[in-house]
Order: sequence, then structure tokens, then C-alpha cells
Amino acid sequence: MTELRHRGPADNDLPHQPSDDKASENELKAERSVSDGESKADVGLPEVPVSADDTPEVLNKALSGLSSRWKNWWVRGILTLAMISFFFLIIYLGPIVLMMIVLCVQIKCFQEIITIGYSVYHSYHLPWFRTLSWYFLLCVNYFFYGETVTDYFFTLVQREEPLRILSKYHRFISFAFYLTGFCMFVLSLVKKHYRLQFYMFGWTHVTLLIVVTQSHLIIHNLFEGMIWFIVPISCVICNDIMAYMFGFFFGRTPLIKLSPKKTWEGFIGGFFATIVFGILLSYVMAGYRYFVCPVEFNNDSNSFQVDCEPSELFQLQDYALPGILESVTGWSTVRLYPFQIHSIALSSFASIMGPFGGFFASGFKRAFKIKDFANTIPGHGGIMDRFDCQYLMATFVNVYIASFIRGPNPSKVIQQLLALRPDQQLYIFNSLKTHLSERGLLPLLEEAAA
Repeated sequence: MTELRHRGPADNDLPHQPSDDKASENELKAERSVSDGESKADVGLPEVPVSADDTPEVLNKALSGLSSRWKNWWVRGILTLAMISFFFLIIYLGPIVLMMIVLCVQIKCFQEIITIGYSVYHSYHLPWFRTLSWYFLLCVNYFFYGETVTDYFFTLVQREEPLRILSKYHRFISFAFYLTGFCMFVLSLVKKHYRLQFYMFGWTHVTLLIVVTQSHLIIHNLFEGMIWFIVPISCVICNDIMAYMFGFFFGRTPLIKLSPKKTWEGFIGGFFATIVFGILLSYVMAGYRYFVCPVEFNNDSNSFQVDCEPSELFQLQDYALPGILESVTGWSTVRLYPFQIHSIALSSFASIMGPFGGFFASGFKRAFKIKDFANTIPGHGGIMDRFDCQYLMATFVNVYIASFIRGPNPSKVIQQLLALRPDQQLYIFNSLKTHLSERGLLPLLEEAAA
């Protein structure tokens, strides 16, 4: 991006060339010389500028007697407690509010990343970049959320004629919207700034991939049961807090150059604390249907419902302890929810791989010489600064559910069957009847029905 700033005046000062090819050649030579010079300068990490103090005046007065280190500790602690309280509130308000919050967070994260690109792009006075960025965000959200509505609200969609038409041609409509934006981008290309415009086009699409796709996966996880939403997010929050606490009080050994304040003591302490936290939180939540049942839409009441018979994953079972643990604890067996075992995998990922989302964000910010994505939350930076690890976690949880948890869903199969023509339904009925008869299951079913 520094290259882009340096290129502006150079492009404007180029003398008029009678040949476009010659002008392009001179421009490419200038770009190569700037790039070569900057590649040498970028060998070391750039200095990150210190942002202005955005702490609320009330906290500034209350903590005025403390050193900057302890003042930052208290500011982060107070704001963290406020965010955790807000998190509990939206959980209490139910899945619809959670989905709305996820959408709002997605939009704010997108805005923070795009603003960084726009701060450079705007200096060239080129048209449509910000407009097209938000247009592509709208297109991608229309595609993903349209797929979700069709998948989870099938009966409602089939009941309403306009929704049925939109659902039937959803992907074609989504592609048409995207194609319109693509053509608008091509028409907005300006001579001598092609490279910059394609750079920002890629910037927008990578941002969409990181932000929108991951938030879509978070909502899919939520439909599997609120526990698949709350436990992973809470593990990341716990790891972030405990790693900070252990690093603050015991940190001595730097962990990674991209984030100099991170220490091995914080990393290891956060890992063990998160494992224990995940097991305990899973035990508490697995006993409530409100958290473990899939979020489903009730067609009779036209509202979401969270009520079911909990699966074996959320029923207490006896597990035999290894001999070493048995000699230490004196217990031969222990009663656990199977989900608690899965929570160890979730906690481990949140502690070991989750921080790499933060390291990635740190590298991104250092590359563009900014301290935070924004100043939305005093002491914490922007929303993206708080959710850089959450997006990586969302992908893992979705893949984990698909690989180890989710099985065939009879209700979705029935929904698809009901959408078929009567003759197709009869064909499937007769085929299934023949198959069950050959396996000897149909007479048993008839006797059980009688």
C-alpha cells in the first residue's frame, strides 16, 4: 500500500508520450524501481504508530493515578466485563437476536477492513470503489442467506408463491446480481490506474471471503444448537483473557515477532485454562434443552423453537478411567456428557490455532502501519480486533460438525420429497416399499403398526 501512495505523484508527473505502449513501458519501469526499493526497506517489521487515547473521560479520571501499564489493564478489564455482560444478554434474548448480532458484526468488520483500503484509494479520486464494495457485500449476503432460508424455512418458502419463485431461481438471481457488479467494475476502470483498481477489487473479494463466509458458517453452527455457537465463542474469549492474564503477570519469553506482547507463558497458561473452562462450561450447558436442541422453525406458530429430545451426545454416560488416574483420584469411572469430550477438541483449537487468527491480523496491521482496525472499543480497538480469532474458529466448528457429528437428516429428506411432483413421490414410495420388503423390514413394521 506504501507503493500505491508513492506512485500517485509519479504517475501525474509523467510527460505526455505519443505512444501508449511507450508510456506503459515507462510506468512499469517506475513501478519496478519503487517495488525493488521498498522490498529492501520492508525486511524488518515496520513501526506501528501509537493510536490516540480513546478511553472514556470517566475512566481516565478514575484511573489517573495509575501507571499506563495498570491503567490499560483496568480499561481492558472493565470493557471486557461489559462485553461479556452484553454477550449474556443476547444469549438470553434468543437465537433470532444472536443471528442479527452476527450480521451486524459482519457488516462492521467489513466496513473496518474496506475503510483501510479506501483511505488509499480515495486519494486517486477514482469512482465507485466504496459503492461497489458494499454492492458486492449485498450480493454475497443475498446468496448465502437465501441458501439458508431455503434450507431451514423450506415449508414457509413453499407456502408463499413469491418466496417459492425466488427460491427456485435463487442462484441464477444471485449470479445476475454479481455479474452486474462485475460489469460496473470493468466500466469504472481508469487509464494508468488499472493495477490499483484490480488490487482493490481483490481486496474486496478477499474481505468478503474472510468476513461473510465465516459469519455464514457461524449461523449454520447456531442452527445445530446454541451450544455449538456459545461454547466455541466462549473458549476463544476465555483463551484471550487468560493468555492476557498469564502474560501480564508471568510473561517473560516472547512468542512471535508479529505480536511482541504475546508470550509463551501466556500461550501455555491460556491453553490449560481454556481446556478446563471448556469442560466445565459444556457440563453446565449440556443439561439444558434450550442450548442443545437444534434451532428449528415452527410452521404452526411461525416462530423459532428450541425443544427436542436430547441426543446421546447430551446424555450422561459412564467412562472408565485409566489406571494412572484411578490410582490418583480413587475413582474407577466418571460420568460425563459425550459433548464434553468434543469440547476438549474445541478448546484445544481455540487455544492453539485460534491465536493464529490474531497473528494474521497483527501481520496485516503491521503491513499497513496501523495499530488497530478501528477505535470502536476503548482498549480493544475495532470489532475486527476482537473477532479475528472467532472467524477461524467458526470454520473449524462447521467442519468438525460435518465430519464427526452430523448424520443424515430425515426431516430435510422429507422436505425435498414434498417438493416433488405426485408421480415422482409415488415412484420413490414404491421403490422404498420394495427395498424394505426385500430386507424383510416391511412386515415387521406392519405388525408393529397393527
